[in-house]
Amino acid sequence: MISTSPSLNPVQIIVKKRDGGEHTREELRYFINGFVQDLIPDYQVAAWAMAVYFQGMTPPETTELTLAMAESGDMLDPHLGLPPGTVIVDKHSSGGVGDKTTLAVAPIVAACGLPVGKMSGRGLSYTGGTIDKLESIAGWSPELSEEQFRRQLREIGLVVASQTANLAPADKKLYALRDVTGTVPSLPLIASSIMSKKLAAGADAIVLDVKCGRGAFMETLEEAEKLARLMVAIGSRAGRLMTALITQMEQPLGRAVGNALEVKEAIATLHGQGPDDFQTLVEQVAGEMLWLGKRAGSSQGQGVAAPVGEGSTDLPEEFKNQVREAIRSGAAFRKFREFVAAQGGDVAMVDQPEKLPAAPLVVDVTAPRAGFVASIDAREVGLTVVDLGGGRHKKGDPIDHRVGVVVQAKVGDRVEAGQPLCQVHAGNQAGADMAVARLQAAYTLSDEPVPPLPVVYERIRG
Repeated sequence: MISTSPSLNPVQIIVKKRDGGEHTREELRYFINGFVQDLIPDYQVAAWAMAVYFQGMTPPETTELTLAMAESGDMLDPHLGLPPGTVIVDKHSSGGVGDKTTLAVAPIVAACGLPVGKMSGRGLSYTGGTIDKLESIAGWSPELSEEQFRRQLREIGLVVASQTANLAPADKKLYALRDVTGTVPSLPLIASSIMSKKLAAGADAIVLDVKCGRGAFMETLEEAEKLARLMVAIGSRAGRLMTALITQMEQPLGRAVGNALEVKEAIATLHGQGPDDFQTLVEQVAGEMLWLGKRAGSSQGQGVAAPVGEGSTDLPEEFKNQVREAIRSGAAFRKFREFVAAQGGDVAMVDQPEKLPAAPLVVDVTAPRAGFVASIDAREVGLTVVDLGGGRHKKGDPIDHRVGVVVQAKVGDRVEAGQPLCQVHAGNQAGADMAVARLQAAYTLSDEPVPPLPVVYERIRG
């Protein structure tokens, strides 16, 4: 139960934040626990969230909020049953269009001998969810008990599961309230929402992939940097080893957008045949996870290692080589296959991706004139896939795993009049017609050459 101290009451906490004060650890624990236990009503928490939206929070204050949210339910210990000193790594993406990175990165890292235990979510609006993508594979299930989670991590070294009912329950309740009170864009509330789930899941080292651009929640580099630095600070203060990569999301990542299409592209990437930008990002994220895992292993029992340089996106060659060898040897693909089978998936769909769900209608979106692709509105591409049935307008909506878009021409490419810009995979003619019109408008062509977009902008380490 929450504290009955006369110095703590919801109104005083709301007023303190309204007036720009900094909450103590005791105040935040009292407030979050009271909310979870239904002892503090929604309307008071909504008032507090709006005060946070306008006044912000300091990094130490945000860390305490995150810990209070993480500890509001179960704290998973995935190390049980593993050899002493085993390092578990995790990664999180802030969400983007065509972002199927986990599907390729996790088996690569696991194939290199570093266990990956990940709680993932479903998609909402224009950003897809890892679990929705994997459910394109017949029979695959994310519903695992904690014991099943640990056993699979122990036996296979890779598990991706849905968030358990009692993992960071404060986040579920608070996010639902933020969603209907206009307080979703608050940086401390975004960071604490993401990091509370990561801390509760128990990984030792976490790589954050913070998307930046029109297809991301953080549209500017400045916003992405602020979020990345705050999450790295939270994780570091909580005793985790952290790296954040700020990556480009002005155009869709890779070529495939849509659940089954993205699974196909991830499988191709595990065979070394992925699109250049996606292959580059996969190698960078996987390499960072290996690098961070090695640091975590060398600092076991010594606390968090000292900070290192940031800004450069270069990795030591040994980690790049490990990633490339896992792909070249087929070990990463075999690990993905093993992981799918362990969670009930039909491995025939992994071995023969053409067996994955396929849309009955495939239509080209063609260039109206010759020129260079100057920009692609990634958000409009994502929203178009949602309207085709490949995403959700609201929680609980069904998903059509077949539909999506395959990008043929990306920023910097030259196209001729009538050449395909992208392909629409639709369930019916009306959906195809809608998508063609919207996607043609999402492309901007230039008469002058346009440089290709970078993949990674910056690395932030803590």
